[in-house]
Amino acid sequence: MYVVRPVETADIPALESLAAVTMPGVHTLPRSRDKIVMAVERSLASMAAQVDIPSEESYLFVLESLEERRICGTAAIFASAGSNGTYFSFRNDVIQQVSRDLNICHSVHALTLCSELTAYSHLSSFYVAPEVQQGPEAALLSRSRLLYAAQHPRRFGDRFFVPLAGVTDDAGQSPFWNAVGRKFFKMDFLDAERTIGGARNRTLIVELMPHYPVYVPLLPGDAQAVMGQIHPSGELAFNLLTAEGFEADEYIDIFDGGPILQAHKHALRTFTTSQKLRVRTGVARTREGPLFNYAVSNADSAAFRAVTIPCPDLDGCDAVALPPEIQDILRVAEGDSVTCVRI
Repeated sequence: MYVVRPVETADIPALESLAAVTMPGVHTLPRSRDKIVMAVERSLASMAAQVDIPSEESYLFVLESLEERRICGTAAIFASAGSNGTYFSFRNDVIQQVSRDLNICHSVHALTLCSELTAYSHLSSFYVAPEVQQGPEAALLSRSRLLYAAQHPRRFGDRFFVPLAGVTDDAGQSPFWNAVGRKFFKMDFLDAERTIGGARNRTLIVELMPHYPVYVPLLPGDAQAVMGQIHPSGELAFNLLTAEGFEADEYIDIFDGGPILQAHKHALRTFTTSQKLRVRTGVARTREGPLFNYAVSNADSAAFRAVTIPCPDLDGCDAVALPPEIQDILRVAEGDSVTCVRI
């Protein structure tokens, strides 16, 4: 049995172990213990805070195997991107070039540095151990942070985005960075990422990145080929997010050219199809028909819990049957409300 819950201080050693196995240039968790401790403390403070307007809060969740008492994954959500500055990305633009004298009109693909994603809620730090990637647990982990956001709307914005790692080689070299960012930062991709620390709101980005459109046809072929492409490690996250309702193509990352998926909350399945149901004690199979995997969560904040259960279609139901052991995990009792969404 697996549960998604907010991170705790006792999880720090496990988070260090998970951070050590992520690939260079693929940013999930911070790599140093000090930064992991800071992320955990910030999450704990955010969970405990009374929030009316989203700001600098961040929420870190972990996927835990209850049988093994082992952390198998992480996922985070920042309440407001660029809350202490501006979140920068490249916007895909089309520039029309017209010559009446030559009777020529054509379109040119260009990249424009922009801050349009600032104040969107920002999903990040998604990592799932290989042994649970093929099961419903990965979808549960990705979906749970949105379940939390749906239950606590004042803590988050109306729009969400997710940057995914772009293409890099085994040595951590990025063709897109070498063609664009390296010309301005005068350093290798991994050195630049270490300097920035994975952030996209640092002052030196606006100081060094080009302020005029970058004409894509002028870039080397290998850089053009990886624009909007995901690192192999991000395929699982991409599939889960697009199934949720996120869309790509409008923005890419300014460092590695990876896709940035974005959506209004009303386009996301968790917000539009989740149901608040009453708990009743019993087995999940209460009527005939096929079983579906559902994510089920309580409505608490600091004590948030989410699990996945197989049960018949819940459309039109006013209650969901949960055995006592699931109620204990979710910290609910018969008659309480839980939120359910099919995954």
